[in-house]
Amino acid sequence: TIDKVRFDKVSTHPLQSWAWGQFRQAWGNEVRRFSFGQITLHKIPFTPYKIGMFIRGPLPDQKMLTELMSFAKQNKVIFIKLEPNVLKNKKTVELLRKNGAVRGKTLFTPTSFRIDLTKSEEELLASFHPKTRYNIRLAQKNGVEGKIDDSEEAFKKYIALTRETVRRQGFYAHSEKYHRLMWEHLNKEGIAHLLVARYKGEIVTTWIVFVWKDFLYYPYGASTDKHKNIMANNLMMWEAIRFGKKMGLMVFDLWGREEGKGFTKFKEGYNPEVVEFLGTWDLIARSFLYRIYRVSETLRWLFLRLLAKLGLSKAGF
Repeated sequence: TIDKVRFDKVSTHPLQSWAWGQFRQAWGNEVRRFSFGQITLHKIPFTPYKIGMFIRGPLPDQKMLTELMSFAKQNKVIFIKLEPNVLKNKKTVELLRKNGAVRGKTLFTPTSFRIDLTKSEEELLASFHPKTRYNIRLAQKNGVEGKIDDSEEAFKKYIALTRETVRRQGFYAHSEKYHRLMWEHLNKEGIAHLLVARYKGEIVTTWIVFVWKDFLYYPYGASTDKHKNIMANNLMMWEAIRFGKKMGLMVFDLWGREEGKGFTKFKEGYNPEVVEFLGTWDLIARSFLYRIYRVSETLRWLFLRLLAKLGLSKAGF
C-alpha cells in the first residue's frame, strides 16, 4: 500500500500531491498511485477505453515507462499523457522517443515564468519594469489592499468573479463544482490559499495560489471589469511575492507562459526567468485507437472554443 506521508514526500508538484488525487477522485476520476506518482484515468464515452494523465510527475526513467506501459495495456488505456515537472533535457527526450512516446496536445504550456523569492524585496522591486513599479505604487496610493483571505465569503466572491471573467473574456473554464471541490480538498491541507484585493471595502480581484515544498504557484485568478484604473492586479502579484517570501518559499512559478498574450506581458513586467519543461508526451499503448482519438480530440476542442465565443460554454459558469 502507498502511504500518504511517503507519497507527498517524493512529490515535487501540487498536482502530484495526495490531496490533489483525493480531489480528482471526488470529482469522479479514477486515480491510480504508483511509487513514483499518480495518474488520473478518464473514460472515453460509449467505449470501454480510457486515457491516462500523468501531469507534473518526476523525471521519467526506463522502469517508470515500462510500468506505465504495462499498466496501460492491462487496463484498456489507449495512451498515458506525460507532462513531467522536469526541465527540458536531450537525454530524457531520447528515452521517451525510444519507448514510442510522441509529442501530444499540451495541457500546460511548455514554458513558464519563475521569480526568485530568495532575493530581497528591494532587489525584486528594482528588477521590475518601471511601468510595473509605477502601477504597484499607484494601486497602493489608490488605497487598494491585498491580503490572504481563506474565508467562505472571499471564496464566494472568487466564484462570482470567475463567472464574470469567463463571460467577459469568452474562455473555457472548469465548473463551479470543480473549483469548490478543489478548494475544499487543497485548502484544508494548507496547499491552496486565496489572495484578495479590496478597494473601498469591495473585493475586486481574487487569486488562488498553491504552496508546495519550496514553491509558490499561481494557477487561478479572476477580477471585475470595474475599477480597471486602480491597478489591483499589479498589487496582487506583488502581494503574492511578499506572501511567498513570508512563508520562506524559494521560487514563485507563474503557471504558464503564452507568447503574445496580454496576461503574459503583464507577468513579464516582474522580470521572471523563462524556464522550458520537457513538454507533453503521449505514451501510446494502442496505436490505431490513438489516431482516432487525436482526430476526435481536435474536433471537440474546436466545438468548446466555439461555445465559449458564443457565450454558451457548458463549463458551469
